[in-house]
Amino acid sequence: MELLAPAGNMESFRAAVDAGADAVYVGAPGFNARNLARDLRLEEIAAMIHYCRAHGLKLYLAANSLVREQDLPQVIETLAILEKLQPDALIVQDLGVIKLVQDSFSDLKLHASTLMAAHNSDAVRAFTEMGMERVVLARELTIKEIGAICKKTETEIEVFVHGAMCFSYSGLCLFSSFLGGKSGLRGRCVQPCRRQYTWGAKGGNKGGGSKKGGKEPVAGKGGKGGYLFSMNDLGGLEAVPLLAEAGVASLKIEGRLRTAHYVSHVVQAYRMVMDADADHFPQALQHAKILAEKGMSRKVGPGYFLTPQPMEAITPYHSGNTGLHLGRLEVGARKKNGLQGMLVLKDELEVGDRLRLHLESTGERHSFTLTAMAKDQVPVELAQAGETVQIGLPPDLIPPGARLIELYKVDVRNRPQVTDGEFGLPAMKDMKALVEQIQERQRGRMASIRREVCLLEEKGAKLLPVVQKGKGDGRTQVGGPRKTGPGPAKVKLPLEWWLKTDSLKVLQDRLPFTPDRFLLPLDKTVLSQVGQIKRYMGPGIRSITWCLPPIIFESELPQVRKQLTTLMRSGFKSFQIGHVSQAWMFKGERVHLSCDYTLNLMNNQAVAAALHLGAEAAQLSIESDKALLGDIIKTSRVNSPHIRKGLTVYGAPALFTARIAPQHFQYDRVLLSPKGESFTMHKKDGLTKAVSCRPFSLLPYLGELRDMGLDYVVVDLCNLPASPADMLALAERLSGVGRVAKLPTFNYLGVLE
Repeated sequence: MELLAPAGNMESFRAAVDAGADAVYVGAPGFNARNLARDLRLEEIAAMIHYCRAHGLKLYLAANSLVREQDLPQVIETLAILEKLQPDALIVQDLGVIKLVQDSFSDLKLHASTLMAAHNSDAVRAFTEMGMERVVLARELTIKEIGAICKKTETEIEVFVHGAMCFSYSGLCLFSSFLGGKSGLRGRCVQPCRRQYTWGAKGGNKGGGSKKGGKEPVAGKGGKGGYLFSMNDLGGLEAVPLLAEAGVASLKIEGRLRTAHYVSHVVQAYRMVMDADADHFPQALQHAKILAEKGMSRKVGPGYFLTPQPMEAITPYHSGNTGLHLGRLEVGARKKNGLQGMLVLKDELEVGDRLRLHLESTGERHSFTLTAMAKDQVPVELAQAGETVQIGLPPDLIPPGARLIELYKVDVRNRPQVTDGEFGLPAMKDMKALVEQIQERQRGRMASIRREVCLLEEKGAKLLPVVQKGKGDGRTQVGGPRKTGPGPAKVKLPLEWWLKTDSLKVLQDRLPFTPDRFLLPLDKTVLSQVGQIKRYMGPGIRSITWCLPPIIFESELPQVRKQLTTLMRSGFKSFQIGHVSQAWMFKGERVHLSCDYTLNLMNNQAVAAALHLGAEAAQLSIESDKALLGDIIKTSRVNSPHIRKGLTVYGAPALFTARIAPQHFQYDRVLLSPKGESFTMHKKDGLTKAVSCRPFSLLPYLGELRDMGLDYVVVDLCNLPASPADMLALAERLSGVGRVAKLPTFNYLGVLE
């Protein structure tokens, strides 16, 4: 069984190797899901590859960020160089990157990232057929579930065993992106799960149809909040023998943004328990726990390994900061010679240590290096736990009026290090020359692939004309609701639109509009009324598409397959997949497939991959901004003209989708962030979801989207009220008549980072 360690820089790489890692993974420059860190240079990666090859180790590259259309030229260049450097594998998430590698860089080996959300054996089987030699399973699985998957595949299985845990399912978190365009799936997460939240009054989502519905709810009388989503770190030392028995091929430690100190101590800890025989395992485990604690991570626990509902996975009264908690700092008065703070230490502290301030009122965290410390106003270099010290503070990091601030030690004072040469790494100038040589030799090939993949001027003549449906100047210009006798009123939109709902009343009531298609979720409530739906809709069942959820666990697969068979035999022929692997469920069946936005299509190559799966239509990423949407649609009209492109333009999508349902949650109650943003928590079919109290809406821009070449839009009423009054309010929004409150536009008018 392989021990796989993280490295965000050369120091961490040396620490991982010295501590006994069998393999190291680092970020690929420009498209890895930890882009808040400095990217390693290609010459540094080349040096690591050479070192690992010479010492019997492996080097993997995390190329697991979603790739925007405008990023493709740089990604192509990076892949062309990496193919010649020959890392042991690329860890990938983006369907477009996978297609690029398969079509143009087939010498590169691929591993499926945990962000591809493999929760069952179907996913592993699908990824294997897509060319993956290894699959990193989702972190939300128990050891029993991991073992069941391992037994059904020959593909190597990798599992995270230590490090940070996300509250949301891997690959399904939209929270950071929704709050300001910083996509967690692109490595820009601002960690809203680590903030302190407050429970407000009872209340649900507002449909946004009226002025009142467009306002943020206020707190009212609610319960006490806390760090409600802040997961403790995963610590799987005890689980190592069980994971080996389950058939796992690689144990992975999270932490490319962590320090070399963390990497060294945690890798040593896992090396110790992995090498211990059964007789010596208890002693090794005891020593390993002490080592891991010195790594200065958060509070640790077994995560989901032992139960799908780990009730102690979140400590809501604790901030979830990494590092050793040194105590509560009392900030002194500002003076000419600077700003000082005083505290009683809970752990050892030395000048040169790296510290983090946590401002509870705003959730902000600021880091700095300690440059001055005193005891009884006498300067000292080192202080021990229990001693009272005064430390120098950077005035620009302390807001006026702040008095008590939590203080954490996140790294130790830098110690003298060996040079790359002393360690045995090749000279960096030689590696830089090698990369430049490869770049020059590959220049013509890169240009050829870019011409084929990216939309260049000379390809403009190949563009297919946009089918115009209705007229407009880029804004939605449509008529209001029109009565049409006994049938439903009509709302005319400038392009085809689909209505998604989990309420059968919406199908049964006389609606003030008529969508071109209905989307129904494949959940227990809706499926239990299939007969009723058929009777009510009659021949209209051809306008119904059944939507598979993005998460299906191994134990649920037989039932889902049975449900799909029943639906197809009942005459339903249209299905929307929520996960790439679900396309394999319909192989050999004469059905119409479309893709949900959860496939995260951000570039034309990803759209082409969806077409290859058999999809006739696909929603583009719900995170997309206007410029990105225009680029994807324009290029896909050349490279994938036979797949229809859609977009969710209205709804309250799940910002968090989680397996855990902790006891401190108060469902259907307003939840307020430190900045006053409001959300609600829902629980259904074993999923916990956090949704905004206000839906987002791109309805004023339908004409603009049509002119870009978009084929259809989706209005999603799931997670929203669906009373007759709400439907009338929605009709007003759809028609563009009447006074309605403005709603958020997600990233459409901003910039997706």
